[in-house]
Parts: sequence; structure tokens; C-alpha cells
Amino acid sequence: MTQPDQFDAFYKSARTRLLLQTYALTGDLPASRSAVRDSFVVTWHHWRKVSRLADPESWVRPHAWTHAQRRHTTRIFHRDRNLDPDVARTLESLGKLSVGQRKALLLEALTALPLADRARELGLTRPEAERQTRTACERFTALRDVEAGDVPRLFEALHAQVGNVSWPRASILRRSGAARRRTHTLVGAVAGLAAVVGTGLLVDGTDGRTELPHAAIDNSRSVTADADPVRFDADALVGDGELGLAVDGTGWRATRTSDNREGDGLATPCQQRRYADPSARAALVRSYTTKPARGEPKVSAVQTAELSQNVRSARRTYRQSLAWYAGCTAPQVQLQSTHRVDDVGDQAMLLRLRDWSKGKTYLAGVARTGQITTTIFYRTDDNAEPDVAGATRMLVLAVNGMCPTPQGDGCATVPHAEEVPPVPVGEVPGLLASVDLPMVPRVARPWVGTEPREARDNVAATNCDRTDFSGKPVRDGVTRTFLIPEARLPATFGVTETAGSFGSDAEAREFVATVRRKMASCADRDLGADVEPIASEADKGAEHAAWRVTVEIDDRQTVTYLMGVVRRGDTVAQLGFIPGRNVTIGPDPFVELVLRAGERLAYLRR
Repeated sequence: MTQPDQFDAFYKSARTRLLLQTYALTGDLPASRSAVRDSFVVTWHHWRKVSRLADPESWVRPHAWTHAQRRHTTRIFHRDRNLDPDVARTLESLGKLSVGQRKALLLEALTALPLADRARELGLTRPEAERQTRTACERFTALRDVEAGDVPRLFEALHAQVGNVSWPRASILRRSGAARRRTHTLVGAVAGLAAVVGTGLLVDGTDGRTELPHAAIDNSRSVTADADPVRFDADALVGDGELGLAVDGTGWRATRTSDNREGDGLATPCQQRRYADPSARAALVRSYTTKPARGEPKVSAVQTAELSQNVRSARRTYRQSLAWYAGCTAPQVQLQSTHRVDDVGDQAMLLRLRDWSKGKTYLAGVARTGQITTTIFYRTDDNAEPDVAGATRMLVLAVNGMCPTPQGDGCATVPHAEEVPPVPVGEVPGLLASVDLPMVPRVARPWVGTEPREARDNVAATNCDRTDFSGKPVRDGVTRTFLIPEARLPATFGVTETAGSFGSDAEAREFVATVRRKMASCADRDLGADVEPIASEADKGAEHAAWRVTVEIDDRQTVTYLMGVVRRGDTVAQLGFIPGRNVTIGPDPFVELVLRAGERLAYLRR
């Protein structure tokens, strides 16, 4: 069977099922039909990839649901006056569920997906998805005043509403998908060949679009007479209504949409300049706020989007945007986790950061689709659990708003977020960065790192081990110290890391074993030292250990240090922390820092 024949058969088989699911989600039949139709256009654009999936329908459905929610903006359930009253009550009851509950119920009732696949589509763990589905079923049957066994009958009645919908021929959708592909290719080619320069990004208040002649970020340039303005549609940004369906928060509203040319242009705390791509063809930024009820956390969000000249420039823009958050230079902001998000655009990452100075948690998602890089930034009070699943859904909405445009490419289907090591940042990516350092209680000043230098000496070592990274078998030994210079702390207070690589895993393993042996025997060799292990784990490819070392200076004074060592393959790092009097980071944050150092060792040889 040819690819067109495969697509046509899939279209005829799946369209009514997808329409029923989308209609049940929104209650808006015209919007649902349009969304399903357009989703099949995008599907043909990506058919070579989609056709190889075990369940192509699960690729199309999230796209259809997102676009249907985007379209039905008048009311969540737009009901026809002639609609059967029984169906109207079903839609009304569905509308009283949260979006997450509604999706869980529909995936359970209207698909044959196993729980694991439904959980993945919902962006939840299996227990969370099972709990969400159970809650949704119980609430729906209570609202509808029926028994659980009556639910299939209610959805059969909904099916009758969509069974007679007329559909365009599959060949028409294929032509539209092919035209979309050609347009995307043409725009990329034109962008690559254009020798036009310009300025003057304009916001058109009548249709919510922005116009930007090529490379119009530089205000000193003038537009050539034949410059062809780029249309960057602000409607492609996430709407406040759909944002409320995706993330936690009450009363979401968009407060401002602009081209980001006013003020300092820094829309988020980690952003380092106005645009990640100085030669971008267009840019947009939208801010969102909420009206929390009493006792609810205050949350807010920002979305930015930049249209680059071509895909190659967009990849650079994506890397630069990601680097802003992965190496955030805002004072007292700590990187807590990094997630790669698969099946969202062409590239996507989600980072969780803690701003200790402002009592906020940030979730920053960066994604690229074709020539467009979009970023979502979600803030919440520390007393609220970070809505990682919600931020992932917002990133899906951001990508699916941009991907249908001529400059877009990969859309979002079912996101799969996986925690991964932090992305490389800094002059020596294999060493810790300031963004890795934990909060120091009662100290309201930021960590500052010294310049990395050759490890001729090793301040991270203790008198127990006296580990040396300056000669064989260590290669390329490097060291760096982190201090808090603006705080009133002893000059010795700080964290030092020393790292190096070895000729083989065996050499690195023996190097760490020597440190372990010296620490184990230290108390026997030095009666004034007390060594307490606080962490230890080892396997063939990786290991780490940490100790609390207390040294007796005299009869009335002791000093306590924390020291750790970590290995990843043939690379090793040693960390030493010298506290101040009554000022410390504690053993648990220190062990977490040792583990972060191990994650960064993967970049030491690059």
C-alpha cells in the first residue's frame, strides 16, 4: 500500500473517533471538526514519521484537542439550541470537570489505550493517572446522576451527534499538507537567500499580528524599499483561556502582548538580553497573571517567541535561550532539575529553578519548531508545589500554536519528560557553576565563582587524604572555588571543586579507592580528627562518597569540614566545604552538590 493509500485509510478510520473525543472535550462541534480536519493536514505533513508509529491516532489526538480548545473561545461548551436535552446534560456535566479530569475520563471511555499510555498522554505517573481517572468517573456519574454502567450509553448518544458530519476528501487534506510542506521549505530557502536588512517591528492592533522586515532588531538600519514584511501572528501565542485549562492558577489573563522593544526587554529573571537571536526576523512576548483566592499561591507566566532567519539560526537561538536558564546568573537562583521533553516540537527542554531571594520557584521551558524558538516561564510561590506537568502542557500549547505557521515545523503530540543531567554551561562545563550552589541559611547574598585554573594545589582535600590532582595519573586537573564575597563571613568560607580525567576507568576507580582508604584510617592516624561517613554508593561506572570531618584545634575549639568525591567513568571530582561559625549548608545539600558535580563530569573532556 502506498503512503497516500495508508493515510487515506487512516483518515477514514480515525476521523469520527477523534471528532467524538474532541467534541466531548469541548462541546463545540464546529470547532472540533475544524481542529480534527487541520490536525490531519499536519499529520500528512509528518506522515513519514507518523505512519511508523504503533498508534498514529495518539499522535493526532493531542494536536486536535489543543486546536479545538484554542478555537472555542466563546464558552467552554457551545451548545446548539436544537441539541438533544440528554446530550446537553452530558456535555454540561463534562464541562464541570477539570480539563485534566475530562481528558482522563475520555481516554478511559473512548479509547482502548492501556493505563501506561493514558498516563503518558496526560503527563502523569501511572498512580496519578489511575487516581485522576477514578476521580473523574466518580464526579461525572454524580453530576450526571447515573450509575457507572450507564456511561457507555451516554457516549453513544454523543456519537450520534457526530456520525453524520461531512468531511473533506482525503486527497484535499493531502494537497493542503503538501502545500504546507512546500511553503515551509520555500520560506526557509527565501530566508537563507535574502539579502534584505530592515528595522521597525510594528504591532498591528487590528489583527494582533506583528510585522518585521528581515533582521529588524537593529534600530540603526533602514528598510529597503522592496523589503517583504514577515507576518508573525500574536494569536499563535498561548491564550489566557487555554492557559487556565493547562496550568494551576485562578483567573488567568494576558496582561500585555508586545514585540519586546520597550524598556530593558528582560521579560524573565534569567534573560540576559532583549533577544536570544540579535538577527531575528520577528519577536513576541506575552505576560500572564492570575487573581488568586485567599490562601491560594500567586502564580504568573511569560511566553516569548522569536522567528529566526533560518533553521540553522533557530538552533543557535534555542541553545542561547536554554543557556540563559541552565546557567541563570540572577542572584541566589539555583538550578534544581533538568528535563528533556520528547515529542514536543523539534527540540524541547524544561528546567526547574529556585529563587531563594524572592521565595519563588521557576519552571522554564524552551522549545524549537522550525525557525521559531518559544520559551514559557512559570512562576509560583514557594509554598505551592511546582506544577511541572502543567508547565509541560503550557509548552505543548506554545509549540502547537507556532508549528502550523509556514515557519514552524514539528508539532507537539504526547509529551514525555525525562530528567537528564544539566546542560553544559560556563567556561569549563565539566565543573560546577554558581547556579548549582545551594542556599546558605541566613545569608542573603549570591555565590560567586573564581576563574577556573590548573589544579597545582587542591584546596578541596582534607589533611586526612591530601589528594593531589596536579600530576600523573590525573590529566587536565582543574580547580575552582565558590565564595560569597558580599556576606560577612570568614575568608575561608566556601566550596572548592577540583576535577580531572584519567587514562582509564580503572585508574579513576583506584584513585577514588585511595581517597576512601585514607578517610577510613584517618582517625587512627590523627587522634585529633573525627571522620563520619555521610554518603557512599558505588558501582562499576559511577560512585560517590562524602564525609564530615571534625578536627580538634585545641581543648576548646573544633572545626568541621565536609568533603566528597565523585566518579563518572574515567573522570573524578573532589569537593570540599569549609563552613563559618553557625553558618553552613548542611550534609544533605552538600551530598546533592557532590552528585551534581558528578553529572557535570560528563562534559569535562569536551
